[in-house]
Amino acid sequence: MNENLEFFNVKKDIYDLVVKSEKELKDIFENIDSLAFHNMVKVLKAFKEENVNESDFNTSTGYGYNDLGRDKIERIFAKILKGEDALVRSQFISGTHALTVALFGLLRPGDTLLSITGLPYDTLHEVIGIKENASSLKSYKINYEQIDLINDDFDYEKIKTVLTKKKIKLIEIQRSKGYSTRKSISIKKIEEVIRYIRQIDKQVIIMVDNCYTEFVEDKTPLEVGADIIVGSLIKNLGGGIASNGAYIAGKKDLVALTAERLTVPGEGAEVGPSLGMNKEILMGLYNAPHVVASSLKTAILASYVLENLGYLVEPKFNDERCDIVQNIFLKDRESLIKFCESIQASSAVDANAAPIPTDMPGYDDQIIMASGSFTQGSSIELSCDGPLRSPYIAYMQGSLTYEQGRLAVMVAASQLVK
Repeated sequence: MNENLEFFNVKKDIYDLVVKSEKELKDIFENIDSLAFHNMVKVLKAFKEENVNESDFNTSTGYGYNDLGRDKIERIFAKILKGEDALVRSQFISGTHALTVALFGLLRPGDTLLSITGLPYDTLHEVIGIKENASSLKSYKINYEQIDLINDDFDYEKIKTVLTKKKIKLIEIQRSKGYSTRKSISIKKIEEVIRYIRQIDKQVIIMVDNCYTEFVEDKTPLEVGADIIVGSLIKNLGGGIASNGAYIAGKKDLVALTAERLTVPGEGAEVGPSLGMNKEILMGLYNAPHVVASSLKTAILASYVLENLGYLVEPKFNDERCDIVQNIFLKDRESLIKFCESIQASSAVDANAAPIPTDMPGYDDQIIMASGSFTQGSSIELSCDGPLRSPYIAYMQGSLTYEQGRLAVMVAASQLVK
């Protein structure tokens, strides 16, 4: 251990534990590298098929007519995600915004939205109308029902009962856990439930919230029967380069409806200037396989080390991974704050800032958030956040490089053992 690590107050026994842990994790890390290579080949194949060249970095302004680079990007995303079409735009401000556009684009007054993964993200509560808002789906007479998971799997009997008794327009599946204690949903489980749903209702739209999950498994939800998927570019597929934006991909007619909700009926995907984002989006997608691999390694290392220090973690280091999020149960308010402070202190940006629990739009509880990131709110960059409520879980995700993630785990663990 050298003096630079001492600068970060890394304890010698924690450094030794991390080195020992990496030896134990060697085979798992090699599997992640293999997946990253597979995904890199997939990205480069799409780039080559679409003949990406320097002129595609050109920008458009105003209406954004005839933006050839933007249109090429959307074809590339469609190829990689295995959809008929894709809408990839900087006009989306977040994954929640893209989900909102998709829901308002696909649902009409009198329709029913059914979540089969329980309560969605906190930020969707006012969108749906779970929490009252005059602009919610509920205010437009769109109904909402939900079915909770049972032992981290779908409640097949209840799904059958609901689909048999009434007409459901759209089923929503949230793959990542959000601020909950459940496990994230694997592609295998999505494939099984979609096959089951199609035996009952062949017309219902199946939409998957794909945030945090891209390039973690070797298939996408569209390959196993989903109709439409949604994700953010300041998460996995932005590769830490895209400074904003999101995507919607899937069946051509459904993507077209969401495009007309984002822009204007009758113009849809034909308008929307790229405003200089084409290069960022393409370069981010190019970086994404490696960055996702770094995030996964960081999460697995954190899981292994923190469990060795006596903390409950989910997933465990050798569990199947469906997303880049690592839950660490820190038992009390003070430990959660201390852990987030350590992640912030390990960042390249705003390392001297102290994360403070605060009220945030869309959340009922105070949130503490460590995010010393180059892009505000980017969760593919190393970050950690959580609501100040029992059981005081730190939701850790991201890391553009494994090396930074490794340091952050050392710093956080050293602070906890004090």
